[in-house]
Amino acid sequence: MRGVPWWGVVSSAAAPVLMVGGWTAAASLQPRFDPVADTVSALAAPGAADRWVMTLTFVVVGVCYVVTAVALRPAGTAGRLILIGGAVGGMFVAANPERAGDAYPWGHIIWASIGLAGVTAWPAGAWRRGTGVPWGLRPAVAAVAVAVLLALVVWFGAELITGSGQAGLAERVAGTAQALWPLAVVLSCCRPVRASAIRSRNPRRGRPGRGPGLARSHLAGDG
Repeated sequence: MRGVPWWGVVSSAAAPVLMVGGWTAAASLQPRFDPVADTVSALAAPGAADRWVMTLTFVVVGVCYVVTAVALRPAGTAGRLILIGGAVGGMFVAANPERAGDAYPWGHIIWASIGLAGVTAWPAGAWRRGTGVPWGLRPAVAAVAVAVLLALVVWFGAELITGSGQAGLAERVAGTAQALWPLAVVLSCCRPVRASAIRSRNPRRGRPGRGPGLARSHLAGDG
């Protein structure tokens, strides 16, 4: 697995499943909820039915992100730390929910912004150079990932500002993409290293006629 332990694979796969399952279950418990217009934060706000479901989802998904960041050893350290920061921000969203009558819940806004920034920008610090680098950690791929995730976050922000009625949809699309990208990177690290990449790192390995046994036979013939 090129440095990614099995529990990192499990945590990266669990994050999107738990996220989508959590907000779907929480929405189904509400007497009135529009998943296209309403944000998932409303599911954890005081007054929501069984708000603990969405609150727990924020925490558990954040833990999955932290575990994945720790397990993603082939990635750059900066990117892993940024992902952890985003995960912690997401968990603190649960402790700072939206409140009725508060148009600007600054605690919620600050931690949600930190969470969104972390899970969006972490590929920018995780990329590596080299022939044997997994495709998910290559510079060009990381740049495209950040651009796509950032575009989705901008869409969500624009929906919040303009009130066009699709803030919930934008948030769910962005959140799903953010949860799936760590899984994609982990899976790219699970692919076996190509023989050409191994030879590029160890030029003497695999060359015909260069083995120690053959070298000894040449010496014996010279004698």
